[in-house]
Amino acid sequence: MVAASDIVVSSATASKREAFAAQTGVRALESNAAVAASADVLVLAVKPQMFKLVTSEIRDEVAKSQPLVISIAAGLSLEDLAGLLGEGKRIARVMPNVNSKIGQGMSGVCANSLATEADLATVNTVFESIGEVAQVPEAQFSAFTAIAGSSPAWAFLFIDALARGAVAAGMPKAVATKIAAQAVLGSAALVKESDASPWDLIDQVCSPGGTTVAGLLSLESNAFLSTVADAVAATIKRDQELTA
Repeated sequence: MVAASDIVVSSATASKREAFAAQTGVRALESNAAVAASADVLVLAVKPQMFKLVTSEIRDEVAKSQPLVISIAAGLSLEDLAGLLGEGKRIARVMPNVNSKIGQGMSGVCANSLATEADLATVNTVFESIGEVAQVPEAQFSAFTAIAGSSPAWAFLFIDALARGAVAAGMPKAVATKIAAQAVLGSAALVKESDASPWDLIDQVCSPGGTTVAGLLSLESNAFLSTVADAVAATIKRDQELTA
């Protein structure tokens, strides 16, 4: 465990960093360079378009203190990061998703050749505090973006679609949304905890001539499976365009 007082942060807006420090118990410093100078593990939670500016502010301090650098900036490869921070740095690249807000995130992790096993263990510990972690080869980060980074939005859409179907049958929207969300949550938990594949679990729910198989066939007649696969492919394509 790391004490809040051992965590230092900075932000371009003084009022925001001070408010965050007051809320969480961490220490707010006046500059990015000051944080870099004092950090053993430096997390760069910076938007890609701001990365060049921020790394120019901290590059000299990083060269002196040699922290493990963790980037969560989308679209910046390990090679890009090394170019901005300077060669010889231990760098990890992490992509968390929106569900990290409630401790149910899914984070993809990769690191450069200079990062040690101990460094990777540190990264895992940090991000396991907000969910689960998967080691993902950098070449597969675009695929991870699709099935973990972007897919929560599709899951939200699916839940809303389920609820709207029930609204059409006379159920209040708030009630329908709660029911649909719990059904999806429980289904995801069952997939994780079961040794059966998703297809095997589908077969367990579909009794001969029953309601579930009727709905399933309707989904398939409307290309549900291939539509989702196409969404994954479209996301990968766009991610690769943005990172090129």
